[in-house]
This record gives sequence, C-alpha cells and structure tokens, in this order.
Amino acid sequence: MFIDQAKITVQAGNGGPGCMSFRREKFIPKGGPDGGDGGSGGSVYMKVDPFIDTLLDFSGRHLWQAQNGRPGEGSNKYGADGEDLIIPVPPGTLVYDEELDLLLVDLDREGMQVCIARGGRGGKGNKAFATAVRQTPRFAQKGKPGQMRKLRLELKLIADVGLVGMPNAGKSTLISRCSQARPKIADYPFTTLNPVLGIVELTGYRRFVMADIPGLIEGAHRGAGLGHDFLRHIERTRILVHLLDILPADQSDPITNYHAIRKELQLHSQTLIEKPEVIVLNKIDLDADGSLVKKYKNRLPKGKPILAVSAVTGKGLAELNETLWTLGKGKPYESDRD
Repeated sequence: MFIDQAKITVQAGNGGPGCMSFRREKFIPKGGPDGGDGGSGGSVYMKVDPFIDTLLDFSGRHLWQAQNGRPGEGSNKYGADGEDLIIPVPPGTLVYDEELDLLLVDLDREGMQVCIARGGRGGKGNKAFATAVRQTPRFAQKGKPGQMRKLRLELKLIADVGLVGMPNAGKSTLISRCSQARPKIADYPFTTLNPVLGIVELTGYRRFVMADIPGLIEGAHRGAGLGHDFLRHIERTRILVHLLDILPADQSDPITNYHAIRKELQLHSQTLIEKPEVIVLNKIDLDADGSLVKKYKNRLPKGKPILAVSAVTGKGLAELNETLWTLGKGKPYESDRD
C-alpha cells in the first residue's frame, strides 16, 4: 500500500532525576553528600532509508517515544542515558511541525539524519550542590522533560523522470516496458491509483529512475480526479515526459489534452511548467501511415523534443531513453541543434 501522508507525535525521553544521598560507612560518620546525577533522556531522530518508499509504517502507529533517562543513585552513581529513537523514513520526506505549520526539514538525501526532538537533560544529584558554606544539601534536581512535537509527514517521490498525461495515455505500459516496474494495466481510465517507480537500465551501466504519476485531468489542481493527490510528486522530478495518446478512446483532441495538462501543472506550481519536457506521441502502432504523428507534431510547441513511440510494441523506446539520459546530463537534444 502506498501512503504518502501521515501525522504522528514524537516524544523525546525525560531526563532522570538526581539522587539525594549521603555517604554512610563505618568509621566515616560524616561522609558528606554522594547523590549522582540522572541520565539524559533519549532524543528522536529521523534517518533516510533508501529501502523504504512509503509512509505505511506511520499509518498504524501515531506515538513515537524515546527512552527516559535513569535516575541517579547513591555512591556518586550516575543514571544511564535513555536510548535514542531513530525513525527510518523514505527519501523525499518533508517533516512539518503540525502546530506551527512550519517545514522543519526536507529529508532528500540518502543517509541523512536529523534530530527532531531533543531529550531532556538529567537532574543534578545533591553532591553537585555541596559548597564550603552548604556542606550537606538535602535536595536534588529533577530531570528536564523531553521535547514533544506533533508532526506532519509528506512524501515527495524522488525520480529523474516523471510521466504525466491524461488517464489511459499509456504511462503504465511505458514504464513497464522501460523498467522492471509492474503497475496495473487495463483498458479503462485511472488504472494507476498510486505513483510507481521504476529503474531504467541502459548500456554502459547507466540508469535513471522513472516515476509513473496517476493520470491528471482538467481541474486536478482543485481536487478533480486522482492527480491532485500526486501533483507534488512531480516537483521532485528533473524531466517531465508528457505522454499523448494519438487516438484517445473518448475521441478528444490530443493537442487540447496537452494544453489542459500543462495548465494544471502551471496552476499547481510555476516550477513544474519550467522543467525540461519531452513530448511523446504514443500508440503509433495504430497510425500505419504516420499521418497522425505528422499532423500532431506540426501543432505542438517548437523547441522541445517530440518523439513517437509505441509502448505496446516497444518501437521508439530506445531513442526515448537515450534522449532522457542526455537531457538528464544537461546536454541539448541532438535534433534541436543547427
């Protein structure tokens, strides 16, 4: 199950109380104070784990608590520190303070670890308060409480390439042919209900990550369809692949569909509209003489790579992958050079 939002409470450990104690041994009638300090409470950390790709672990557990510090003891014995709690999260997790609606950290790098809630400091034992004037302090310090935070977690998938387009444009078929990803594929709209990641392998030990984003429709930025739940995932991608069905089942105009999706991306975030884009005309196996591809190419914006493929037969996919690799390295598209 793909879960990309969660609300949790994290509680750092409380500091252990200091000990009030006096040394009592034979032949030492006035041994003086010997109460040890309490241990510090454990802190709560979040660490990026590359083997996790969902926030599912947080859906059934809402309180994450670190260990409290142990109290100090007599004979100058210090209490043990509480064990830190390290919470694994998938790459691309945004951590918000729910009460302040404030972004605390963007966990977007493998191995990244940050402290979310600091453990309380242990209290001082009565030995720490002994002075030349006050030689027998009969009090000790309580431990400090650990920090508690209510957090909102949001996941934005990290991928090199993001597939966008109308429902049933063939995105799931495309990613299944380019990678080992196995999304659900069927002949009805909104087959894909969750984003799917796949690793595209090229010759020469080259690879990049492709993300299949559930189909967008007009009004997605306002909550129409399924796409509004996943538009934020596209923000992480470096390149957009806009897939167009040259023969839509609903007999709509592919170019009109293209501009509708571009408008939804712009209304969601100006950043999306500025990303490099590759336009892909899909299902050319249904266009025997190539007339549809030629017609639509003439109506599409100039200056962008426009490729024709068949996700079913695999025709044109090798050229598409090489184009995406080239653009990912910041190089211009070969066909656009004069």
